[in-house]
Amino acid sequence: MPSDVVTRFAPSPTGFLHLGHAYSALFSENLAKMSDGIFLVRFEDIDRDRCSPDFERAIIDDLSWLNLKWHGQIRRQSDHMVDYTNAVNKLKRLKLLYPCTLSRKELSEALSAPHPDTLLPQNHNTLVDTDKHISNQETQRRLRSGAPYALRLRMKSAIKMTGRMTWHDTEAGIQTAEPEIFGDIVIARKDIPTSYHLSVTVDDAIQGITTVTRGDDLFGATHVQRLLQELLELPTPNYCHHKIITDDTGKRLAKRNKANTLKSLRESGINREDILKSLDLNF
Repeated sequence: MPSDVVTRFAPSPTGFLHLGHAYSALFSENLAKMSDGIFLVRFEDIDRDRCSPDFERAIIDDLSWLNLKWHGQIRRQSDHMVDYTNAVNKLKRLKLLYPCTLSRKELSEALSAPHPDTLLPQNHNTLVDTDKHISNQETQRRLRSGAPYALRLRMKSAIKMTGRMTWHDTEAGIQTAEPEIFGDIVIARKDIPTSYHLSVTVDDAIQGITTVTRGDDLFGATHVQRLLQELLELPTPNYCHHKIITDDTGKRLAKRNKANTLKSLRESGINREDILKSLDLNF
């Protein structure tokens, strides 16, 4: 009988996969396989301007070439906006969201201003209560005129509501969540009614993910997602943040570097075994 371990690989179809993606996908599938669990694939495609069906097909081709086996249909975030809207509405009912119409320049100016009454460390340069930098009348005027805006989470109020939170990482052990270091995070925008943090948190709960595997460059994101889990009354999975694959200069691989894409490697004649060897994987 399968165990209750459920992992996932969740790329954004905004470009071709590279060796770093291969490592992450193989790592996640193997963790599920070792426990006779379930491995899922999800497309994080909330940004429809940057995502492409062509990249989705290329990702599926790459994963199939790597001989990855996933369970069921691939979940596409763009097909489930109602789930994120429901989460946004719950946060609204908790009176934790507010519209921010400030431009990048205005936000930069707000960021440089002192924040005497905050829960953030002294001299921390994170945005909080951005609506204090603009009158309510001006905010309403901008909203009526159709100006772009972001729905931000009022971090101080959220932390007071949840209290101390922890989460477990396979390598680092028990961690105390410190979402306050990120300030008033964006939960949704006018043009995209969700955000990375919100959609990932909701998806992981809906899909029953028990262990989130991802690169350790996303370790900090867990602090924010742990807060959202508490506010939305969602389960908290275990986390396993693995190493990041870098190039010969030690830089993190990026989609814009075409030489490292799985597609280009496949076309050059490299096979799956070569990939496993280059990534130092023994499964």
